[in-house]
Amino acid sequence: MQLSVIVESLLIASQEPLSSEEMARLVRARVAEAEDVLIRETEEGSSPAPLPNWLSALAQTTPELAAEAIAELNNHYEHSHRAFTILERPNGWKIYTRADYGDFVRHLFPGRKPERLSGPAMETLAIVAYRQPITKAAIEAVRGVSCDSMIQKLLDRDLVRIGGRADLPGRPLLYLTTDMFFEHFGINSIDDLPNASELRRLKLPEAKEEAAPAEQTEMQLTLSVIGTPAAAASEESVTPDPL
Repeated sequence: MQLSVIVESLLIASQEPLSSEEMARLVRARVAEAEDVLIRETEEGSSPAPLPNWLSALAQTTPELAAEAIAELNNHYEHSHRAFTILERPNGWKIYTRADYGDFVRHLFPGRKPERLSGPAMETLAIVAYRQPITKAAIEAVRGVSCDSMIQKLLDRDLVRIGGRADLPGRPLLYLTTDMFFEHFGINSIDDLPNASELRRLKLPEAKEEAAPAEQTEMQLTLSVIGTPAAAASEESVTPDPL
């Protein structure tokens, strides 16, 4: 039994993405389980057959070997013109339908209508993506206008999340992108964004100190996120413009 086929079975069975480390651990756990059964049967006086060579060899499975197995699977999918591929996201590997078939798959979900983000929302999302973690005041210093509604819209669509508080006067909230953001744009990290290293080094306008009303607004944003089920946010389909 080939490692690539075993990896494929794990990805199909799992509802969540799996990292290379987790897949390697699961394979080794199966070998350890078989070895424990063999030892127990021997101690009980039985004469069990030794483990098959292919199973014993899997005891040496590493994350690197799991990644190689995925590359082998993707190569097979491509050459056999399959409708799916395996992609890595920040939280692991997962099987996805190829974008070429998106127009057909979309008809499985007639209730989901793609909604394009507005220009101001995309500008706000880009600032968060490139300069995260970032405060609302810093975002507004770049855009030059209030961003309360734009941040709330991005929070509602699960593209941005609250990632703690800054060590600044008033302890303003910090905003980060979500796993949904990475999955939607098909990237694994911020470094995959265009000109990421250059734009992250670019000096931004200095943010003004936030007054009490702004702190109250941030508290309202926090309460809004807490009161909104994550599933409802993730169900909204967004088709944003390219960054």
